[in-house]
Amino acid sequence: MIELKSPAEIERMHVTGQFIGEVLDALAEKAVVGVNLLDLEHHARQMLKERGAVSCYWDYSPSFGRGPFRNVTCLAVNDAVLHGLPKDYVLQDSDVLTMDIAVTIDGWAADSAMTVVVGTAREEDLRLVKTTEIALAAAIEQAQVGNRIGDISAAIGEVCAQFGYRPNLEFGGHGIGRTMHEAPHISNDGRKRHGMKLRPGLTVAIEPWLAATTDKIIYDDDGWTLRSADGSRTAHSEHTVAITEDGPLVLTRRKSELQNAAKPDSNEARTP
Repeated sequence: MIELKSPAEIERMHVTGQFIGEVLDALAEKAVVGVNLLDLEHHARQMLKERGAVSCYWDYSPSFGRGPFRNVTCLAVNDAVLHGLPKDYVLQDSDVLTMDIAVTIDGWAADSAMTVVVGTAREEDLRLVKTTEIALAAAIEQAQVGNRIGDISAAIGEVCAQFGYRPNLEFGGHGIGRTMHEAPHISNDGRKRHGMKLRPGLTVAIEPWLAATTDKIIYDDDGWTLRSADGSRTAHSEHTVAITEDGPLVLTRRKSELQNAAKPDSNEARTP
């Protein structure tokens, strides 16, 4: 069942989304060489406690996973990309770290993820991360009233293909609102003008993610962490977005994104 949200309900989700943006910005600032992943997890727990936010991950028990999940963040390093189980690991120079978080505040959820490079950045890693960010931006542009789910998926697939990457289609975006996972599913590739029509009040989490040289994944022994099947590095970008009459509204926009958007972009990663 798909529940369309009123403008007032979307604004409540926006409050949640802004908090998630604050958490991700704080974790990104703390993610430096020598920091333990568990320190990031516990910092996030403290921020949630102070805000009165409830983790969507804690006690999460889907069909996969060796659950229930007992953390408030998903932290994945290098070839790990999704559902990363925080563990006793000290960040090294040039590590690629994906941070994913979903919470509810006053009963309304939002979900977002970002990937950062710790310390010295390799050009190929920056290119991979940037591709997911460009794909996410292209998908958000298609989140317009009257378009279809396939337009969002196709936008992601086209950007990935342009940069020479193949997205995995087993895990993708999803509806979100009162709970973390709602209908519809949003694949990271698809056909334009196919799928359900986008209507005002639909709220979705759009999340392109990639591995550098494969579209296959494997599971860690912990039953949660998903890695690239060939050990290549990964990246993941995600925002919660509301479909409105005035166009897409990004509910989880981070202050760091707004600051970076104001700077000239000299990153060569934009060139396929």
